[in-house]
Amino acid sequence: MPETGAAVHLQDQLEILIQDFRTSAEPPMPVFVVHAQDGDDDGAVTGLVRQLYTGQEAHGTRCAVAQDRYEGPTEVRRAAAMVRALSDPKKWGGPNAVYRRYAFPRLRLVHAIDDAVAALGDTWPAPAPGSPEAGQDQRQRLLDQLARQRWRPKGTARWRSGLPLFDMAHILPASLVTVLAALLARSDWFVAVAAGLAFLLLLTVLNYVLPGRAPIFLWLRRESRWFMTTTFLRAADQDDPTEVSLLRPVRSWKAIAARAYDVAEALTAGGDFHLQLCVLALREDLRDNHRRWSWDLRGFKRPRPPMLFLPHADDRNGGIELIRAVSDVRSRRSELDPLLVVAAVRSHDVPRLERGVVRTAPDPEPAPPRFGERLRTWYREWARDLRAEQSPSRERSVLPWVMKIPLPHDQLGPVEERRRHLRAATRPTLARLVWALHTLVLVTALLAAATVMRADSLNDRYCSASVLTANRDTRLERTPGGDTECIGIATGGLRFADWLPAPEPSDDVRTLTADNEAPWTVDELEDRIAGQNADVLAHHSGKYVTVVYAGPLSADPAGSSFVKGAEELAGVYLAQAVINKNSSVKLRVLVANGGVDLGHQEEMAEAIAAYAADDPTVVGVVGTGRDLESSRATTRTLLEAGLPVVSGTNSATYLPREFANWFSLAATDEWQIEQLGLIAAQLRRPDRRQYGLVLARDTARTDDLYTDEQARYGQRMLRRQGFSRLEPRRYVLSGGKPELRSHAQEICRGGRVPSVIYFAGRVEDIDPLMTQLGTEPGCAGKPLSILTGDDLSKADFTAGGQSVAPKVTLYHAALAELKSAATRTTFYLSAAAYLPGLQDRRVRYDSPALASGQTALAHDATRALYWAATRDDRPQSRASTWVNLRNVKIEGMATGTIDFTRAPLYGDRTGHSIVLKRVRRAADGTAEPRVLCSRTAGDTKPLTVKECRIR
Repeated sequence: MPETGAAVHLQDQLEILIQDFRTSAEPPMPVFVVHAQDGDDDGAVTGLVRQLYTGQEAHGTRCAVAQDRYEGPTEVRRAAAMVRALSDPKKWGGPNAVYRRYAFPRLRLVHAIDDAVAALGDTWPAPAPGSPEAGQDQRQRLLDQLARQRWRPKGTARWRSGLPLFDMAHILPASLVTVLAALLARSDWFVAVAAGLAFLLLLTVLNYVLPGRAPIFLWLRRESRWFMTTTFLRAADQDDPTEVSLLRPVRSWKAIAARAYDVAEALTAGGDFHLQLCVLALREDLRDNHRRWSWDLRGFKRPRPPMLFLPHADDRNGGIELIRAVSDVRSRRSELDPLLVVAAVRSHDVPRLERGVVRTAPDPEPAPPRFGERLRTWYREWARDLRAEQSPSRERSVLPWVMKIPLPHDQLGPVEERRRHLRAATRPTLARLVWALHTLVLVTALLAAATVMRADSLNDRYCSASVLTANRDTRLERTPGGDTECIGIATGGLRFADWLPAPEPSDDVRTLTADNEAPWTVDELEDRIAGQNADVLAHHSGKYVTVVYAGPLSADPAGSSFVKGAEELAGVYLAQAVINKNSSVKLRVLVANGGVDLGHQEEMAEAIAAYAADDPTVVGVVGTGRDLESSRATTRTLLEAGLPVVSGTNSATYLPREFANWFSLAATDEWQIEQLGLIAAQLRRPDRRQYGLVLARDTARTDDLYTDEQARYGQRMLRRQGFSRLEPRRYVLSGGKPELRSHAQEICRGGRVPSVIYFAGRVEDIDPLMTQLGTEPGCAGKPLSILTGDDLSKADFTAGGQSVAPKVTLYHAALAELKSAATRTTFYLSAAAYLPGLQDRRVRYDSPALASGQTALAHDATRALYWAATRDDRPQSRASTWVNLRNVKIEGMATGTIDFTRAPLYGDRTGHSIVLKRVRRAADGTAEPRVLCSRTAGDTKPLTVKECRIR
């Protein structure tokens, strides 16, 4: 169809309005009613409207076009049917329309109530007397019908997009919140996703599957909020609630039910109310579809206003009544809406529209302006007069929003000279480029990648981590062997046992006591400590103190014990169990791991100090039982945190001299070797020259200070006892095993074979040494004495764990005299009652699980720290605990009397427990240990040569 002049000018005027709308000027959108000045041109006007529709659709405007006829008994009902048809999103916008389809939730709600009223029939709300419906609650009848319709119009699909998930405005976000909550609780990602999916499934069942129920989140929907807040609808009864609230679903539901009943009653009364309510709902839905500051910025993405085209506005389709309703509703509301209506009206129907801004054709002028200029002038006049025309006091101001445009015959003919139309800017808005689906996909992909990278980073760095968070009290570190170990202080349910290798199926750890393995596992001890802690926190809040055990709780396959701290941890747990059963002030124990051989004890100390800064109940530390180069830094970190340290097995000589917070039950290396000098004095024969040698493990690539102290003090002791000094030797480890063969050859085949060797090594190296000395010519079968320190107390000679070469006598110190103290302590009864693997057994001081003294020393250290922290049966601060430690004197402990009252500040104390043992080879090849002399803890009487006789 050829384009007419009026179509060109009207199209330009529409584009001007669109440009103003795009630039957020929010121009008032009139109802353009075009009609012919001559009745013979009515068909041409109809064709003009169709031209405008085609042109706007090509420009990407969301357009809807009304049919020529709609069903209904009255013109008003036919107009309402037209509005109902417009609630289908498919009616708006063709393939060129930008952004997604419109949504009409408010209009659908009105239609749902209208359908419910229609389904109830003429018997509602006034049923005939005596009918079954007469005795029923009419409001409940309406609500039941709406529930059967699921509060939807009849004939609409129950699901959108084929799946129920896409019809949920609140169920999916609620499930995502569940996932985020699980992630923030440091659950594994699959647990969080499973929780969200389970919650989603539950809400889906409740929302869709259960019959006869309203949607579960009905009161949160945007249409419900509009339904309750619009002033267009008359208020509900005064006795009913009239508001919706996020936190009051029951009250909100009652308010919605009351308003639905009121609206349904009004719909049955007929009149214009139904049409005007539908127009209001359509108007509000379109306003919402173009709301700029929405979550998806949809108003910015839809820069062209929606347009409704009525090529035939007459009584057959209710078009004229719709135009009247649009103007009436707009006059009653104060907000602008984006809908622009273009309607063609036959000449004889124009009087039905009352009047508009242009009443008659303008008077002829000497030089009449072009039609386009007149059109813009009419629009300006209409917009200027709009405010006054809407005034209720204005006479006959019925349709102020209608702008009637008479079209002369000369403008309805085809244009001879085509020109380009005006067109509003077509460039995509910034919101479409930045806040769009492709951007969302990109951002989601980047966030997902960043989340995965962060999760990997957290899982590589921390022992307990989820997708978003991690327990920062522990960290993952590498062992010298390349494995992974968990370092720090265990909080939040973390277990260090989770990082220990699973035992072989054939291994029963309770049968490994012959290999000096404890009959309990770290997992069992951690579980029991956690149980004690949970009871303390649940029932004794404010009446407890917290002690941290800091030890080596990582797997050490090459060591003398698979987990070196397992025996110490058992002593700490035993002390906790006994204390919590018998004392009013309870003991809470936190477990900290410094790694294999405490190789990461500095990191452990930093974690303890950081935790203690937030927990004032932490009063001190038990453990740190190895003397390393990092021991100074570790002790200093705990000193700066105000934490005293009570160690059971660390024999460092320098720590009590340098740090006021250091307390140890172990005899210092210097004092131990002085006592071993009593043995060396008896081995020295004045009538001949004897050589003494120090054989020590090489520590160049380690931070082991124990070995260096043992070697230094051993060398000084041999010199004092008159042995001719040989150059000290250092052996290295290869693959975790000592290389001693070359040293044995040089020692035994030279001209100066030593009669005494001070062995400054570890217990796991003693068997390889005995093997070399028992086979090397020059030493094999010849008397040789070996002196060594307290690390040999871990050896289990009685069970065949270690052996002694023929003619070799081994003398070593031990830190705990258990036999003499056994008769004055309940330690062994308590161990049989509480420690895993010892229940219902007869436990003695020489039982393999306890013979090394590690458990006893850790138990006594914990009891000493607890005593200082609970003086006068009240929890003490860590500062008071530190001061009280110098007044500790406890009898009846596993190693004797723990007495710190004689401990000078920055000096050596006396009263350590000490045992000097001799180990010889028996006739059957086994090793025979024998105690030469000993002192229990608290006994300050010096050992003598006579008391420690070797012959």
